[in-house]
Amino acid sequence: MSNPATTLDGIGGYLPERIVSNQELATRVDTSDEWIRERTGITQRHIAAPHETAAFMGEQAARRALDAAGIDAGSVDAIIVATSTPDQGFPATAVTIQGALGITAGFAFDISAACSGFVYAASIADAMIRAGQCRTALVIGTEVYSRILNWQDRGTCVLFGDGAGAAVLRANTADAPRGIISTHIHADGRFGDILYIDGATGQTGKPQHLVMNGREVFRHAVPKLAGAVDEALKANGLGHADIDWLVPHQANRRIIDAMGKRLNLQPEQVVVTVDRHANTSAASIPLALDDAMRDGRIKPGHLILIEALGGGLTWGSALIRM
Repeated sequence: MSNPATTLDGIGGYLPERIVSNQELATRVDTSDEWIRERTGITQRHIAAPHETAAFMGEQAARRALDAAGIDAGSVDAIIVATSTPDQGFPATAVTIQGALGITAGFAFDISAACSGFVYAASIADAMIRAGQCRTALVIGTEVYSRILNWQDRGTCVLFGDGAGAAVLRANTADAPRGIISTHIHADGRFGDILYIDGATGQTGKPQHLVMNGREVFRHAVPKLAGAVDEALKANGLGHADIDWLVPHQANRRIIDAMGKRLNLQPEQVVVTVDRHANTSAASIPLALDDAMRDGRIKPGHLILIEALGGGLTWGSALIRM
């Protein structure tokens, strides 16, 4: 039997019920709808209610992904959750979701790669599937950034939202040329001080607030993302014209537009949800995939490029044939 490929067989998303507009935020902090739109492209974000924890949202997204794949939870033998906002230090959010789904076999664990989390988690799941360590994996990005934001800091609190996205990845030995073609992940800890959470489990006397040097993050984002994208294309003998869809991490409309132009893509070939979701960190790529797959834009056979950069710094890309 040939080595299995990893196919993406289902996608699902969950967004909290409460929507907070720019206008509402402007009543709390010194900002305006115009200021936020011009700099980020964001018009609104979803904010979690007390019961909408990382595990709760991840479970809801996972159930929708399983429905989309047409399988039940009993088929899952691996759960990998990317999150920077777990419900607790341990057990892992993935284990909590495993229990909520009624799964008693296989394994589950969390990873922390900030906004690059989904790309990292998909890369790990792909490697494990190809190695035969599992056959059906749930890869989930779930975040409640509203609970780590400093709501007096207009430079960060306007940028983020809450939500979860999940993908069902499965081993497939069919000859059909589809699935994850390659993944490419990177990190450089020298730049860990430009985007981080100040205070966490194990530290005392500090609030757990996100801290970001936006100018520095932007300076690194486009060149590092461009490098990861070029790496993926070169590794597979592909060019910009081969890409049907760019599904980027949804951090900032300026970064998204810059990457689309660099790849010579038409604006309609770039999936954009940052205007409605804001930055949902590890959840942003699967939420954007869910958006574009459910409305029919992404179709079987399309070549999808995903890419993200987050705190660490971490960054990466992946090519997927649907």
